Amino acid sequence: MKISHTYSFIILIVILLCCFVLNISLGSVSIPFSEVFGSLFGNIDNMTSQVIITKVRLPKAITAIMVGSGLGISGLLMQTLFRNPLAGPFVLGISSGASLGVALVILGSGLFGGLFATALISKWSIVIAASLGSFLVLLAVLAVSSKVRDTMAILIIGLMFGSITAAVVSVLSYFSSAEQLQQYIFWGFGSLSNLSWEEILIFFGIYSLGIILSVFSIKGLNALLLGDNYAKSLGLSLKSSRFIIIFATSLIAGTITAFAGPIAFIGLAIPHLTRQIFKTSNHKILLPAVFLFGAIVMLICDSIAQVPTSDYMLPINAITALVGAPVVIWLLVRQRRMMF
Repeated sequence: MKISHTYSFIILIVILLCCFVLNISLGSVSIPFSEVFGSLFGNIDNMTSQVIITKVRLPKAITAIMVGSGLGISGLLMQTLFRNPLAGPFVLGISSGASLGVALVILGSGLFGGLFATALISKWSIVIAASLGSFLVLLAVLAVSSKVRDTMAILIIGLMFGSITAAVVSVLSYFSSAEQLQQYIFWGFGSLSNLSWEEILIFFGIYSLGIILSVFSIKGLNALLLGDNYAKSLGLSLKSSRFIIIFATSLIAGTITAFAGPIAFIGLAIPHLTRQIFKTSNHKILLPAVFLFGAIVMLICDSIAQVPTSDYMLPINAITALVGAPVVIWLLVRQRRMMF
């Protein structure tokens, strides 16, 4: 690792910590930094601030870090696997499968009548439905990847899975009421809030497994950048490498969609943003850098979305695109070419 990269990582870690503290201090009720630090280290007299921080803002900030870093790494894995700058974490249809699962719970009663109408639509039922939907798509994609040699064919098949699930969701939407459609649309906006510590622990466990698999894929990712034939010459098993990369991406992206909804832009843009700044294609550098950049950008977007000193909470999906897209456009125009 170059000395300049070491300094860059130190700066990113400092920025991440600053964004983390800032995110916790902002909200409908402004909390001084002294109380934020006091709450984090268990030394605070204001019990109201203590409850707000530990029950609401700290879980949300941790969720933002996991969502931003996870989507960024998932996007990096997919862009490298398919050698396609437009690939993202949901290109295999994982998000579409989760959306279909949620649609069956929320919109299903409009088509099937009393079968789903009596079902309790709770937070956990939506999480379970999204997880099952993404898991079924994952099984289908893994089954296809074991039969198909061409990597681009897997990409096209993933897009087809997404089209099929989107069509089913459209049919369910047609037979649903306005209230059901509104609930489904609100889920589609994405949300980082309302997760309990128990849910965060489950989220973190599955997310960590995906991150660990991503780290073990670094050597394979670097080899795949130079083509399948070069990777084979290094003794890399393309089938097993593709399986691990797809499984890691599906674990991370599917879990994020289940707990936070389908959050766009981050997975597509963060890898490009990182490449433009670090000027490298080495995944030993890119993977931790994308982790930090994704977490920082998501914390910033969440801080903007909660509209400080206001009771309004803007859709996180809208903020990620409105804030991030102009930055990426500016970087690409400034560099005049895309690093890949």
